[in-house]
Amino acid sequence: MAKTQYYTATSIDGYIADENNSLEWLFDVDGGNENPFGGFFAGVGAFAMGATTYEWVLENDNVLAQPQNWHDLYGDAPCWVFANRELPLVPDANVFMVSGDVKRVHEAMLVAAKGKNVWLVGGGDLVGQFVDQGLLDEIILGIAPVVLGRGAPLLPRHLTAQHLALTGTAQIGRFAYLTYAVGSEPMPDRHPAATDHRYAVLH
Repeated sequence: MAKTQYYTATSIDGYIADENNSLEWLFDVDGGNENPFGGFFAGVGAFAMGATTYEWVLENDNVLAQPQNWHDLYGDAPCWVFANRELPLVPDANVFMVSGDVKRVHEAMLVAAKGKNVWLVGGGDLVGQFVDQGLLDEIILGIAPVVLGRGAPLLPRHLTAQHLALTGTAQIGRFAYLTYAVGSEPMPDRHPAATDHRYAVLH
């Protein structure tokens, strides 16, 4: 079954960009020889991002002057950009500018994805709107060995351990990859060892 996924890189302390909206800290981290994004994106049929993320792509990947850069990254997969201001469109790219209710757009994305997954690129507040509507199925984090102290938060919502289940772990280069299933219903009760872990943390 197709999933709606939030796949992103984050610092250890839960920021996806620094206080200047820069990702330079991320590019300094060795990602190893594998390319997990390629395998992930092969399963994506549609994706969405916020205005700030889209502007970052416009600037850093030079896709307005060289539209082929966008196609090299995302192929012909349709992209919805949530924005409350006018932004330039990448030439010949399958990009739709939208605003308002994410549920309505999500329905269109599922149709366009044709059975493949829907990727929420970010930022965190946009993903939070999908969480609010119960539309997020999975979180995939590439955790970089960096502590930023401040910046753009990963996901400014309150999700408890009862609604998140760890389903995968991996080390690729210096990144730790964690995959969580997101549920609107409570997950199974915690293992008794969780109580011992809590005691160790508090003491």
